[in-house]
Amino acid sequence: MDLALHPVRMRILMLLSGSPGMTPQQMADRMSDIPQATLYRHIGRLFQSGLLSVVEERPVRGTLEKVYALNTAPDGKNISTEEALSEINQMSKEEHLRYFTTFMLTVLDDFSHYLNLSENGKMNLAADGVGYHKLVLFLSDEEFADFAAGLNQALVPFLNRENTPERRKRLFTTVMMPSED
Repeated sequence: MDLALHPVRMRILMLLSGSPGMTPQQMADRMSDIPQATLYRHIGRLFQSGLLSVVEERPVRGTLEKVYALNTAPDGKNISTEEALSEINQMSKEEHLRYFTTFMLTVLDDFSHYLNLSENGKMNLAADGVGYHKLVLFLSDEEFADFAAGLNQALVPFLNRENTPERRKRLFTTVMMPSED
């Protein structure tokens, strides 16, 4: 898990999510703020760890160009939801804070990249559907479970849509937790 928490590696994983695969050059074109050598090094680390797999090799000017994709089953086996929850529940408070901090930094990085589009005159929060909100809900545990299930049901039809020219990749980030005040 620590391997994926590096900001550059997390951006690579997010870029490849929902994609059938990309070459390092295609990734470099989409992440032009990252030096090419740095990008290649992080792609290599993700590949060696089993998080990425080579899904195609194309001959290009006497060499093989690799197409990388997310490895949905590293080491050939899927981790069950129960196993993942068990691992998460065994983490220490410090580990949770470190992972959450990294997660929030990637959200900040994503938003910063969006704002940088304004330098090219491309940013329009209302037209792009951009927003950030903090809501307070008063819910019993049962009501919260119903809310979470309803939110998941609303998202399911949209999760596996293919990337097409008329579609834009949109990030949807949630953090839910109880509050004592």
